[in-house]
Parts: sequence; structure tokens; C-alpha cells
Amino acid sequence: MNTPIKSQKKEIRKRMLHQRDLMSMTTKTLYDRYVCKTLWQLMEQRGCQTVHTYLPMGSEIDIFPFIEQCLAHKKTVISPQSLPKRSFKNLVLTSLQDLEPGIFGTVHPAGERVFEGTYDLVVVPGLACDGNRYRLGYGAGYYDTFLANLNTSFKIGLFYPFQKMDQLPKEPHDVRLDEVLCDINFGDDTGK
Repeated sequence: MNTPIKSQKKEIRKRMLHQRDLMSMTTKTLYDRYVCKTLWQLMEQRGCQTVHTYLPMGSEIDIFPFIEQCLAHKKTVISPQSLPKRSFKNLVLTSLQDLEPGIFGTVHPAGERVFEGTYDLVVVPGLACDGNRYRLGYGAGYYDTFLANLNTSFKIGLFYPFQKMDQLPKEPHDVRLDEVLCDINFGDDTGK
């Protein structure tokens, strides 16, 4: 059923995807580097040893340098494989050269090394965020399902400055993050 909230979310997703795809490569590259540096500082400040992170696709924030840094410093890196029924299989990542294609254009760690422990940090992608630390994802519900049971992990969402809104439409299943990384003072070039 298409409720007014679902329709609003669909429109925001469409607008944000379009705007993200129009970003200049220079601005995107600079902001992506800034995000990687900030994530690493957060890892060090919080003493994180285990991070659950998405593997970027399309025009998402490119955090591959951050992931490489984690691997180089012997951090445990976990990335999701998307399964049916809005669930993840959380797999240990040992190399960015050892990936397999998944559904929806995703990639995930090759092999079947499932991680059963806890995460110090969970890095979440998204299409929009608001000042109350809510995020809007792609609409499949994978991250809301996954995040709902993570009470001890520090959850951070990554967004470009133009993706921040005053308030997102919310539904009962939407999960609030601990922090959103969205530096609206970083620059004003959003692909215009």
C-alpha cells in the first residue's frame, strides 16, 4: 500500500539519487576523502577494533580508502551480503580484491566467513538524513532491520551536505542513528 509517507520517501529518494549523480567529481573526491579521514579519527577516538561497513556502489560516498586503512591496521572488517527477506549475512572482509557480486548491484566478501560477534562501529549509507539523526535509505528495509537489534554498537550514517533535510518523513520501523556525518559547511558545490 502506498501511504503518503511512502510517497514522500519515494520522491526524496528520486531527488537525492539524481542530485548525487550530478555532483562534480572534484567535490565528490574531496568530500569522500574528508569522510574517510573523519571515520578513521572516530575509530581511534572510540578505540574501535571491529567495524561493520557497506561496500560503496554507484555514486555512494567512497569509503574504500577507510576500509583499506582498517585492514592495514588489522581491524576486523565486516560487510553485509544482502539476502531475501530484508536480512544480511555479515561476512568477514580480508581483502578488497576478494569480492563477489550480490543483488541490487552490491558486492560482498567472497567466501562464507560469517561474523557472529559484536561491532564497535557500524557505518551506514543513505540517501538523506535529518537533524534528529534519522536516515532514508533505498527503501528495501535492510538496514532498519539490521540496526534494530544493535543496542551496543555505535551507528553512524554517511551523507553529502545536500542530503541533509530539516525533517524526514518517519515510520515506526525507522531506526535513529547515533551520529550522522554530514558536514554542511564543507562546500557549496553540489553539482550545479
